Amino acid sequence: PSYIECVVCVFVLQYTRVWIPDPEDVWRAAEIIKDYKEGEPILHLKLEDESLLEYRIGPKDNPLPFLRNPDILVGENDLTALSYLHEPAVLHNLKVRFLEPNHIYTYCGIVLVAINPYDQLQIYGEEVINAYSGQNMGDMDPHIFAVAEEAYKQMARDERNQSIIVSGESGAGKTVSAKYAMRFFATVGGSANDTNVEEKVLASSPIMEAIGNAKTTRNDNSSRFGKYIQIGFDRRYHIIGANMRTYLLEKSRVVFQAEDERNYHIFYQLCASASFPEFKDLALTSAEDFIFTSQGENIFIEGVNDAEDFKKTKEAFTLLGVKESSQSSIFRIIASILHLGNVEICSERDGDSCHISRNDPHLTHFCRLLGVELEQMEHWLCHRKLVTTSETYVKNMSRKQAANARDALAKHIYAHMFDWIVEHVNKSLHTSSKQHSFIGVLDIYGFETFEINSFEQFCINYANEKLQQQFNQHVFKLEQEEYMKEQIPWTLIDFYDNQPCIDLIEAKLGILDLLDEECKVPKGTDQNWCQKLYDRLSSSVHFQKPRMSNISFIIIHFADKVEYQCDGFLEKNRDTVYEEHINILKASKFQLVADLFQDTNKDGSSSTSSSSKSSRINVRSAKPTPKVPNKEHRKTVGHQFRSSLQLLMETLNATTPHYVRCIKPNDEKEAFSFDSRRAVQQLRACGVLETIRISAAGYPSRWTYPDFFNRYRVLMKKSDMTVGDKKLVCRNLLETLVKDPDKFQFGKTKIFFRAGQVAYLEKLRADKFRSACIKIQKTVRRWLQMVRYKKIRKSAITLQRFGRGYMARRYAERLRLTRAAVICQKQYRMVRERTAYLRVRQAVVTIQAFTRGMFTRRIFQEFLLHHKAMIIQKHVRGWLTRRKFKVARNAAITIQCAYRRMRAKRELKQLKIEARSAQHLKKLNTGMENKIVQLQRKMDDQTKDLKTQNEQLVVAKASLGSEVNKLQKELETMRSRQGDGSQLTSMKDELEKLRAELQEKMHWLLNDHHALSDVSIAFINALRENSLLKSEKEKMNQRILHHSKNQESSASQSVGRVQAELDEERQRYQNLLREFSRLEQRYDNLQEFQPGHRRNNSNQSSLESDSNYPSISTSEVGDTDDAIQLVEEMGVEKAAMDIGVFMKLQKRVRELEQERKRLQVNLEKMEDQSKRKVEQENADLAYNSLKRQELESENKKLKNDLNELRKAIADRASKNSSSNELQDGYNLLLGQLKAANEELDVRKEEVLILRSQIVTAAQQKEKETTNHIETNNLPEWTNSKKPIDKEEALRSYHGLCDKASDWGYLNEDGELGLAYQGLKQVARLLEAQLQSQARKHEDELEAFRTQIELLRDDIEKKQEMLNHTMSLSPEAQVEYSVQQEITRLTNDNLDLKELVEKLEKNERKLKKQLRIYMKKVQELEAASQSTTAKPEMTRQVTVQRREKDFEGMLEYYKEDEALLVKTLITDMKPHAVSATVPCLPAYILFMCIRHADYINDDQKVHSLLTSTINKNNDDFEMTSFWLANTSRLLHCLKQYSGDEAFMTQNTAKQNEHCLKNFDLAEYRQVLSDLSIQIYQQLVKVAEHVMQPMIVSAMLESESIPSLAGVKPMGYRNRSSSMDKDEEGPGSYTLEALIRQLGQFHGVMGEHGLDPEIAGQVIRQLFYSINAVTLNNLLLRKDVCSWSTGMQLRYNISQMEEWLRGKNLHQSGAVINMEPVIQAAQLLQVKKKTSQDAEAICSLCTALTMQQIVKILNLYTPLNEFEERVTVSFIRNIQNRLQERNDVPILLVDTKHTFPVLFPYTPSALSLETLHIPANLSLHFLTRV
Repeated sequence: PSYIECVVCVFVLQYTRVWIPDPEDVWRAAEIIKDYKEGEPILHLKLEDESLLEYRIGPKDNPLPFLRNPDILVGENDLTALSYLHEPAVLHNLKVRFLEPNHIYTYCGIVLVAINPYDQLQIYGEEVINAYSGQNMGDMDPHIFAVAEEAYKQMARDERNQSIIVSGESGAGKTVSAKYAMRFFATVGGSANDTNVEEKVLASSPIMEAIGNAKTTRNDNSSRFGKYIQIGFDRRYHIIGANMRTYLLEKSRVVFQAEDERNYHIFYQLCASASFPEFKDLALTSAEDFIFTSQGENIFIEGVNDAEDFKKTKEAFTLLGVKESSQSSIFRIIASILHLGNVEICSERDGDSCHISRNDPHLTHFCRLLGVELEQMEHWLCHRKLVTTSETYVKNMSRKQAANARDALAKHIYAHMFDWIVEHVNKSLHTSSKQHSFIGVLDIYGFETFEINSFEQFCINYANEKLQQQFNQHVFKLEQEEYMKEQIPWTLIDFYDNQPCIDLIEAKLGILDLLDEECKVPKGTDQNWCQKLYDRLSSSVHFQKPRMSNISFIIIHFADKVEYQCDGFLEKNRDTVYEEHINILKASKFQLVADLFQDTNKDGSSSTSSSSKSSRINVRSAKPTPKVPNKEHRKTVGHQFRSSLQLLMETLNATTPHYVRCIKPNDEKEAFSFDSRRAVQQLRACGVLETIRISAAGYPSRWTYPDFFNRYRVLMKKSDMTVGDKKLVCRNLLETLVKDPDKFQFGKTKIFFRAGQVAYLEKLRADKFRSACIKIQKTVRRWLQMVRYKKIRKSAITLQRFGRGYMARRYAERLRLTRAAVICQKQYRMVRERTAYLRVRQAVVTIQAFTRGMFTRRIFQEFLLHHKAMIIQKHVRGWLTRRKFKVARNAAITIQCAYRRMRAKRELKQLKIEARSAQHLKKLNTGMENKIVQLQRKMDDQTKDLKTQNEQLVVAKASLGSEVNKLQKELETMRSRQGDGSQLTSMKDELEKLRAELQEKMHWLLNDHHALSDVSIAFINALRENSLLKSEKEKMNQRILHHSKNQESSASQSVGRVQAELDEERQRYQNLLREFSRLEQRYDNLQEFQPGHRRNNSNQSSLESDSNYPSISTSEVGDTDDAIQLVEEMGVEKAAMDIGVFMKLQKRVRELEQERKRLQVNLEKMEDQSKRKVEQENADLAYNSLKRQELESENKKLKNDLNELRKAIADRASKNSSSNELQDGYNLLLGQLKAANEELDVRKEEVLILRSQIVTAAQQKEKETTNHIETNNLPEWTNSKKPIDKEEALRSYHGLCDKASDWGYLNEDGELGLAYQGLKQVARLLEAQLQSQARKHEDELEAFRTQIELLRDDIEKKQEMLNHTMSLSPEAQVEYSVQQEITRLTNDNLDLKELVEKLEKNERKLKKQLRIYMKKVQELEAASQSTTAKPEMTRQVTVQRREKDFEGMLEYYKEDEALLVKTLITDMKPHAVSATVPCLPAYILFMCIRHADYINDDQKVHSLLTSTINKNNDDFEMTSFWLANTSRLLHCLKQYSGDEAFMTQNTAKQNEHCLKNFDLAEYRQVLSDLSIQIYQQLVKVAEHVMQPMIVSAMLESESIPSLAGVKPMGYRNRSSSMDKDEEGPGSYTLEALIRQLGQFHGVMGEHGLDPEIAGQVIRQLFYSINAVTLNNLLLRKDVCSWSTGMQLRYNISQMEEWLRGKNLHQSGAVINMEPVIQAAQLLQVKKKTSQDAEAICSLCTALTMQQIVKILNLYTPLNEFEERVTVSFIRNIQNRLQERNDVPILLVDTKHTFPVLFPYTPSALSLETLHIPANLSLHFLTRV
């Protein structure tokens, strides 16, 4: 047991590693070698160099050392992922990442730490921007682009403004980081129009670097000012503009530079370009000749060409819209500053005055370049003016004072020029569009401390105190939000608040207030101000007084103590410049120079530059001037800086900040050299360690439940693994492993750990693995020893057995040898001879055998060849015979079909003719004549019976005597009725009138019938006139529009001329005002230019002081060129407004045209309704007239019958007497007559109804025929059968009426004839109705029977399918059901196709007949009349000829071309033609082109081919559809071009269809270019769909379960910017990616796209998959592991399997995946020895050296048993790969596109066999 405890103790202690302080490396790694107990004074350590150290511990010595993190956590890209969060861990992690894999970026929570590499890295290209664009911040390696993308994404998602705060000391890389952030925004958020705003934003960088950056001892391109750039975005998040604010320009650098430093770059750039012709007048030479540029004694920067940089600066000025004149003025001002610095001031003998030589060339150049008076400038550079209430003094200055005044003037000029450039840059970046949001990039100086710190360092450190306070509050807020979101109990964390230090500086009576107060004192000095600081602020804990100095003070900042020297504080805060110098510059001849200093009267708040906006003199010792001063003039530099800083903090607080902390690794500017002491200083100063401290105070380590479960499930029991809830499992495990509940907290989605707990869990996990390894080793070793023992034992037994056998065999051998010796001697000779004989015999036999075999094989080979030839001949002859038979049979069948079709058509035609002939009608009426004969006989019988009854009446006349009286009474009654004869006469007259009206109406109807043809002809003429009127209307509209445009243009021109004249007058007036202002200023200067003492009148002093400045407002004094440019811009806007009005008018015209069409449709509908109403009224009127006519005829007949009956009765009554027999007969006759009358009434009513229906139907058909004629310009009724039947019906009706009237008069019994005729017509109609109903009923019954049979068959089939399906496995059932459903849908589709084809065929026939009729009408337009037989015969012949001669062309009218393009291209949807021939629109378009070629209409061809297919759609299906159609149209143009090279595969019929008149080679090229564009759009759409799927499917999804490991995550992976569900759309599997590829391939195949093109699309998509996967692999450390390599190889194999399944393995897609395949293999191979390095170099041929090294640097072990790749191994790889000479490329270009090749694939489809579906609505196309 003691031994075991000792081993355990050593095991534990050797892994207990700590950090101890070190004076050189700050922190040093050590290892505890002896157990330490609490209270012991010494800790025994072993350093990394194996040396021992006794580390003293105690309250007076050192605290306990910090613990080191496990090796698996070293090199993490997020410092918050470390288990132990403290300074040495952070420093070591940054050092490892910077030196080993050369990673300069590292996350620290929300902060991006950027270390300056002092080397050019290939990680900022456009491909890197594309790789980071759209990615979450924690998914990729740390980068400035990741921070920029995070800001851009949060701006779009939260609709909140963002800020990126870039800070760090000089030389840390702030400017470069800000520049790359702006480049990212310019690339990702490019402007939506052609304004190139993003280029202007980037162009501002070289300008600001030229005028604001300089070389310092720490940085060759140090920004000597702070700037905040706001990049504005619109609602679609495109850049629309930008704005820049600057802070605290270092003006002192203009006149002074320390050793080995330079002035601002622009001075050296201008001097380097002084030899250019345009700069000859600047009188510049080398920068060494000027004092302001040579004080640093080194005017050059290694690797920098100032002349080339000056060209870039000029190009940037031009791009930003700064005119050449303004640029020249800027360069003149810069040159004048250099000359001003070389002005030599000579001291007088008295020492209190000085002078400047009149021949000083530099002063002359200065005045000439600025356009000022030389004498005045010479005078006032050596003198100053003191102004009192009543007097003005001119005082001499000493040489030192004059030099200071000269330097102040140079600084002031440069500061104003700097502000002017910033203002114009902002103007060029300003936009009139409304800004929706912005992202600000703050490039500001970091905390600075030097040996001598002055006013600039004080302001810089003050700004950093404010930024650090905002940073601390933001970090604390984010931590609190994270805890609240996860519902973790929140305890207040005490973090450092630097508000007391800020109050010390900016509070009331703080340092700045005391400084401003001292500046106001007339004789204030730096010493007095310093003494006030000692008196007032000594009580503050952040303020200290140095022990050895009385002119300095110490401020305890958040980063360090800084001692500031008071010398120069007041002077720099006042920023003093003399007013006389400014007045001279105001009077400059050059407008720009004057404008620079005229603007000083304006409010300076518009620009936040550090330079004072007040250019007036702040006289040191003078009393306040009597002028009304501007408040801005009293603002000191400190006050302005505090105000601008407060505005900046308000802006930052209103945005979401993102922090970038730049670290300078060494002071020697060596590439990839890390000085730990300098790095720690900056880490403490920039707030990174404060972030670590805040995170470590709570729960810094955070794991999601699934990640924790996957990482530490090895510590769980088997019973815990069965629980389904992972959260519960994790809770139980933690409660078991960690006893202290305060060490962890359970959130909603994550587990929070205290610092060190992850390391403890990692130790437990490592112990578990180590214990398992020991157990496995024990078992394996036991097994190996057992196997070895068994092997040895078996070998020993075997050796013994063989040894004994050998001894026995040797003894027996000795006996045999003794006996054999005798036998051998006896038979030796015999054996020798026999052996020789056998050898010879064997040789002979062998030779014979080989010879015979050779001949036999030759015979067999000949026989085999003959046999094969016979078999080939047999099969070939059989095949030829069968083919000949099939051809003959097919020809016979074709002939039979054609012949039968011809005979059937003849029979059909004969039947139609017979059906129309009179013989057929006679046959039909044969039975009816028999019925008429029978009725005639019946009528004769009844007549005979009537005569018999009359005779009986005569006989019975005598017996009726008793009733004579009654009859006489009735006779009198009848006579009384007869007395009304006048009424009867009137009714007769009325009846005659009605007959006359009826005849007139019939005559009118006939006349209308004959007038229909005239109406149709008139309608055709009307249509032509209408088209002519339309064309005239369009011409008139065009004239009106042209006239209105001319009027508008003339009006605009006149207005423009008036405006131009007005602007010219205004410009002249402004120029005069400027000249007046300049002359007035010169007059004042000349007045003041009076040496000596001058007294002013007391009553004029105030007036003069008030009127010192001209009364003209400076807003009226502007740049002439700017005014002209404004006028030009106004003109452009007006022109744009006119174009907009014109577009509005066009839109209004289109709306009115649509409204007119809508009203026209409504009018037609109302006319149709009115026609229907009139038709109904006419039908009712016809019925009423017929009813009245029948009633009148009936009334007349009844009267006649009644008179005849009365006469007969009277005669018989007078002749015979009454008798009962006669009375009975009479009653019987009256009853029969009554029954006949009732039946006759019923029949009459039926006849009337049927007649009214016939008349109504006839009228309706006539109107329809008329409408049809009007619509189609063709009298179709002449050749149709139905209208002829209607005419026969009308004639029969009129004949019936005539016959009825004749029968009423002629026949003895007119009622019976009329009834017979009515019954005959009714019988015909009823018979036809009954027959049609019977046929319909029979058809319905037959259909029902057929449907029942089909349903029965369907049920039986489904039952069989169900039985078969139930017998299959579930997977087979699904596949079988899918196959059955596909089969069913295919059958239904075929049925529908067949039905549609039939309907289309009928429709085409009818349309063809209609077109033929129209042509005939046009041909016979001159003829007056035409018979119906001729058009009918012509129609039949024409139809047959057209059917026979169809040539596969489509004709359309010119006015239908827009409709054709709209229907066939614009509104075409793929599903509309999915069931037809693939690429049907292309065939239709080509058939239209063929017809245009056939009729030699080049305009139609040009118009049709230039109608572009503008299908820039984001839908893959639509783009694929149009790519297939465009390529098919291109193939058709080639196939039918007549070029023999394209006709080799054509049939004879296809060769006949070739184009005859036009050569469309140029259009083929246009279509080829269009196809390439659509192909690129198709690839772009597909890549856009697959883009979010690739990384998740290829690198993140677990295709092989439980293979991938999980590592601790940092802040970015924990919270970051995105909150997406685990099962959200962000996670895609490999199956989803392959399914998407299959969908793309299926859509392309469905649309008929050529397989070669589809293969090229798949190849391009595979290249995109390879590029995106490899780029992410190269930019993500978490996926560079052995398990990821295994997953990646498996995923690639699955994709290769898919390619083979789709027969695409020959498309070249697999070759495109070769880099990813080799990268996966690189992750899996061994990486230790030189042999491994050689294998890697020979394996990774598709990867560049940079990519191989990057993957090796990123390779991360997921557990302790894997090893990192050593630096020496990577160096070995680099040395071996030097011979390759690879292009230095790290990332693959994701936008690379392979050149597409469209192979020529002619179509085997004949054009004449194409059918156009009716659903396409292409009825206006005519088949020709």
